[in-house]
Amino acid sequence: MSEQKKGSIGAILSACNIINDDDITAALEEQGRTGARFGEALITLGIVTQEDIDWALSNQLDLPYIRLKADMIDPEAIRLVPAATARKFNLIPLIKAGDELNIAISDPLNSVAIAEVEQLSGCQVNISVALIREIREMIEACYGSSGQEMLGFDSGAFSEKALEAINGDLSGGKLIDYLLIFILQNRLSSLSLQPIGETVTVSGRRSGVSRPVGSLACTHYPDVTSKIRKRIDGTAVGKPDSDGLLTFNYRSHPVIFQVALLAGYGGEFITIRPHVSAGVPNSLAALHLPTGQEAAFIQLSRMQQGITFFASRNLHERGRFMDLMLNEIDTAGKNVIILGDGPGKTAGNFPRVVLPRDEGERAATIMSALDHAPDIVVIEDATGAMPFSATCRAAMRGKLILAGLDIHGTLNALRHLLLYQQQNYFLPVFVNGLVSFNGIQLLCPECRTSYRPSSGELAAMNLAELPVEFFRTTGCDACGHSGFSSRKFLVDVLPFNDEFMRIFERSNDVAALEKHLVTSGCQGLAKEGLRLLMAGEVSPEEYISSVVL
Repeated sequence: MSEQKKGSIGAILSACNIINDDDITAALEEQGRTGARFGEALITLGIVTQEDIDWALSNQLDLPYIRLKADMIDPEAIRLVPAATARKFNLIPLIKAGDELNIAISDPLNSVAIAEVEQLSGCQVNISVALIREIREMIEACYGSSGQEMLGFDSGAFSEKALEAINGDLSGGKLIDYLLIFILQNRLSSLSLQPIGETVTVSGRRSGVSRPVGSLACTHYPDVTSKIRKRIDGTAVGKPDSDGLLTFNYRSHPVIFQVALLAGYGGEFITIRPHVSAGVPNSLAALHLPTGQEAAFIQLSRMQQGITFFASRNLHERGRFMDLMLNEIDTAGKNVIILGDGPGKTAGNFPRVVLPRDEGERAATIMSALDHAPDIVVIEDATGAMPFSATCRAAMRGKLILAGLDIHGTLNALRHLLLYQQQNYFLPVFVNGLVSFNGIQLLCPECRTSYRPSSGELAAMNLAELPVEFFRTTGCDACGHSGFSSRKFLVDVLPFNDEFMRIFERSNDVAALEKHLVTSGCQGLAKEGLRLLMAGEVSPEEYISSVVL
């Protein structure tokens, strides 16, 4: 066990079974990496909430921890402390008794705040700890609106005039607009809003590297997320994990962004990225695969039992590729069961079963499906150890399985399978093959411009031979200022034939498998991605994120 000093926040949380030894170790490692406080590290890792830390801090300092209500506050106490001071230090006066003033504060270690209140009130200050959210609610109720309340966005990437406009709109609408423009002007592959404790971190990603853009106070973050949801097409307001498309008019042209939302402890985790309209086609022929890959895909669709894995981090596209294979399979007279919401939407009218998020429950659902005598089972996500093992047991019973893997890249998928083989989770003989694919965005030919990549980008690409020119785009009317003309799919179709099976069963790591892919010409994904880069049809950033990483 990682020893915690008696009376420390870690010891208090551990004694109350809020955290365990593994949590303490993880937080200490995070603390060593970032220099954050121990409590901040716990919040960053999602182990505890800010409320847990506030409660532990009050225990550590032997201070009362209270949940604020309006009837707890004496108007006489309120008159002793100006509204500006209360807002500045996130505190609220509670009651005056003689020459003592009781206050609730979010940061009990803020000696400057306590000293200022003592000077203003002429009283000795006694403190209690309360949630910052509840303190701010009481400030509004007791002092009224300041008339100058701000959104709380801070960033060195925007001008003072832009920040004034952003912070003056408490609905978050201006913030959203400025962030979307920032994505386009800086050619970001994505931008994320990440709630951590009492702050929302805003970061942008480009060339596979994330960098800070700014920060946002949590006070109005629910309004910001609500505004984003209202602007997204087809996103359920009550659904915790969802995504959709957001249309934004930029220079009189509509630009479409893909927005993904994920429920977090301090609010919703939101990622926004430019979207290029391109769906997986409804037929194999329309995918325009090289002849060898199309033949391998059809070969896998002729299997009567065993597993074909579909590897991609994009849940929607993974479902559509499974549908492509279902279209090729003769399902007449066969019992087909779809486990999950994604697959089976374009390939026929098949019964669908909810696939739980919990790995144990997901594995149990897979095994329960076998009681209904299926010939074919389509499993949206079999990535985790327990559902993966259940999927393999289903194949051992003679079923034909199409199973999704939430993994990016062919080599990563093979590395995953090797690990599970070494842990005796499955036998390779029951695997028919692997279909791995990534979407890649092609540059708009009207606005692409030549440039020299940074040394970091060149190192990440690790090219044996450099193209004559590298290109990126700035956006124009022709592409709706997205910088891209279209999107295509890079695909690897890898049957587990006898030769590959021998190499797979003898391999301790992915190096031997990678060598086999190169010598046998099976690297469709990497080969086609490199061809597009050399031809100037994709940017180095897109090549790195879609092929290298």
